Amino acid sequence: MSSLHSLQDKIALIIGGTGGIGAASAKLFAEAGATVIITHRAGAKGEAAAAELLKGLPGKGHLAQAADVADTASLVALRDAVQARFGKLHVLVNTAGFTKPVPHNDLEALDDELIDRMFAVNWRGQFAAIRSFAPLLKASGDGVIVSISSIAGATGNGSSIAYCAVKAGIDVMTKSLARVLAPEVRVLGVAPGVVDTGFVPGRGAEFNAKTAATTPLKRVASAEDVATAVLACCTHLTFSTGTTLVVDGGRSL
Repeated sequence: MSSLHSLQDKIALIIGGTGGIGAASAKLFAEAGATVIITHRAGAKGEAAAAELLKGLPGKGHLAQAADVADTASLVALRDAVQARFGKLHVLVNTAGFTKPVPHNDLEALDDELIDRMFAVNWRGQFAAIRSFAPLLKASGDGVIVSISSIAGATGNGSSIAYCAVKAGIDVMTKSLARVLAPEVRVLGVAPGVVDTGFVPGRGAEFNAKTAATTPLKRVASAEDVATAVLACCTHLTFSTGTTLVVDGGRSL
């Protein structure tokens, strides 16, 4: 990779780094020369997944730490740990999230508890991460934030109405924060369509095949497709901020 597009000597934090898109992003960032920090869920399972991922990353000095985006205190603790160990941060990637399929016409099934949890994890959690790390990113003088959105935020068609709403909220947040954090920090979003991961419970090969058949590029995205867009936001799209890059194979056309 040319020096213009290299992340050599950069510190990159990937929130939700053991998920499909997060793990793929961690690998690409490490290959580009970055020192990578990933977050994982607390507990033995999360720790094991993070350790396995770090073991396969090129380079050295990578770090994994438990954090819960719905618990701001854990994000503050993560920020303090990053500051103590590295003293700086250049890239923040927000990939943590969850969803639960709820038919859009079943209003009763989308209850208050699920709505609150959806916003706490998928919107408030991303904002809280940015709020926590904004000072470190601004201090770098050339910081980048990339948040994972979804075409559901624009189409209104997704795993639930609440999920569509939080993704639309991320797109607006990206615009707002791009204004207030400039010029030291660029803020971008990446909006995939259907991605071949286990993110949406109950959706597998059959759902992906049906979706691919009605998508112009005739396939669904891989986690690597989305991770490549995330990397491009940091290495190639250096005069872009406040916008969301659609990576859906033409699905939303």
